Amino acid sequence: MTTDLHKPDPVDGPGGGAGPSTAGHPATADGRTATDLAPDGLAALDGLVAHTTVDGIPTLHAPASGSEITAGLFFRVGRADETLATAGITHLVEHLALHRLGLSDLHYNGATANAYTLFHVTGREEEVVEYLNGVCAGLRDLPMQRLETEKEILRTEAAGRGGGPQQQLPLWRYGAQGYGLSSYTELGTWGLTPDQVRSWAETRFTRDNAVLWITSDHVPDGLDLTLPAGSRFPAPEVTSALPTTPAYISGDDGHVVLTSVLRRSTAASVFADVLGRALFRDLRQEGGYSYTAEADYSPRDAGFATLTAYADALPQKQDAVVGGFVDTLARLRAGRIEQAELDSARGKLLKMYDIPDLGAATLPSYALSLLLGHRILSPEQHRAELNAVTVEDLREVARETWANALLQVPGRDLDWAGLTPAPRRSTTAVTGTRHQSLEDDDVTLVIGAEGVSLLTPRGPVTVRYDACAAMTTRPDGSRALTGHDGFSVTVEPTLFRGVTPERIAALDAAVPRQATVPLPARDPDRVPQPRKRTAAPASGSGRSTAGWTTALWLVGLLAAVWGLLCAVITADEAAAADPEWDAVAGVWIMELPLLFATWKVFAARRTRRRS
Repeated sequence: MTTDLHKPDPVDGPGGGAGPSTAGHPATADGRTATDLAPDGLAALDGLVAHTTVDGIPTLHAPASGSEITAGLFFRVGRADETLATAGITHLVEHLALHRLGLSDLHYNGATANAYTLFHVTGREEEVVEYLNGVCAGLRDLPMQRLETEKEILRTEAAGRGGGPQQQLPLWRYGAQGYGLSSYTELGTWGLTPDQVRSWAETRFTRDNAVLWITSDHVPDGLDLTLPAGSRFPAPEVTSALPTTPAYISGDDGHVVLTSVLRRSTAASVFADVLGRALFRDLRQEGGYSYTAEADYSPRDAGFATLTAYADALPQKQDAVVGGFVDTLARLRAGRIEQAELDSARGKLLKMYDIPDLGAATLPSYALSLLLGHRILSPEQHRAELNAVTVEDLREVARETWANALLQVPGRDLDWAGLTPAPRRSTTAVTGTRHQSLEDDDVTLVIGAEGVSLLTPRGPVTVRYDACAAMTTRPDGSRALTGHDGFSVTVEPTLFRGVTPERIAALDAAVPRQATVPLPARDPDRVPQPRKRTAAPASGSGRSTAGWTTALWLVGLLAAVWGLLCAVITADEAAAADPEWDAVAGVWIMELPLLFATWKVFAARRTRRRS
């Protein structure tokens, strides 16, 4: 996608705002006016944005200069509406709906985000009409003969798409559901059926779950946007995998990333700009630790937004970057914000009202706000809110940012900064049949009636069947279960003792069918095998296990004999009239090195046997 017109409400205005009311709204086919169909805020768009309906779809339009127009058709459905097992179903519908449009010089595309899907186009009026009609025709009758081909295209697309340094943060915050699914691959591209895809299109891509916007002073003639009736779906349910915040996780070298969930407000959007400037000044201009240091504010739903802050670092400067990052946030939430910092950020945001064709430029954000149910502000209202923001307001947002923060740092702890490590282990384990790892004596797989657990020295990892987001299956018996909390357990029959086909069958019967995702067979050489135990070298610096066993016997025998002698001497002195306890203590002290040597040889022998 090469246009930014679809970007949702980056600063809660002007795209989140609208102007005063219009007299004489056009009537719809059923006799109602656009004012009857719009929320109170949207009725106040006089002179900026007009609104009506087309085939039952709320439609916003405003003129733009130039011979071409741009249009976008939003649907309130996205990745966060899916499950892990069906992830990718919305993207599939988008691809299938566009297939019949074929090759064209027309600039058009589709985009699937967390909470919405957008079809957009730029061209002459007749081209835009043809595109929008084609999209709706495709949604009404998806070319299911293309399903398997489009699945493969999506998998290829995903393989070539980098996740970025913040890719894992949604998973840690939300788990393997809702807004956390953006951290995962589109598993549904393996198992979705035509009926599932068709049903998703019929229920989610409806006229009542859509909003259309067009950069034109009128609605073009010839539009046929007939879609099935439905209902407006609320924003995806918000889940949490973090028991407490602020929290931190470990990430790759070279990147420090913070995300925080904030209440949507004008002050929060201003704070994001202030934070980005502060990080740039502290970490790049003054410290010289980072090249990139920035912050971004992105609406999540009608009520909340995600603040993301990022800084890069060379390996030798990572400690300085982490410390500087935390110090900058501490300064801002302590209220040490200069009035000049606020004025600079505010001035930048106010400049958006100086752009030509303001109404057309704000259409996508107005449409998305209408789709999500966010408040609508007129430019005048948003200007007033920007001018009313104070340093104290920013301080409150800084505190909220820290209170809800999840910070990803390269391989170090942040307990010293008052953050809690995000949980890496489950709090409970299931009971059931125990299967020893063939690679590590300290690891055991438990397959029970309620779920599976992997028991490790650092604690258990558990996935319960009733909280299983997805289980992938392989013909060779491999099963990988992922819980709603994001924890995963992989059952590889080749790596654990006693994982028989009967145990795998019991596992398959326990996991809900809708959570099961079949994967294709693996090449035999890709089926994991236990690491081979290396034979001890015949000569050189290494010693054989037999040598360590002999040494253990010799040292242990010497310790036992000396211990027996110590016991005899102690008994004799205890029976004497005037015992010499100093001599007894000296004899026992000589026993201690022998006991220590015995323990060291035993530990070395055990390590050798494991290797």
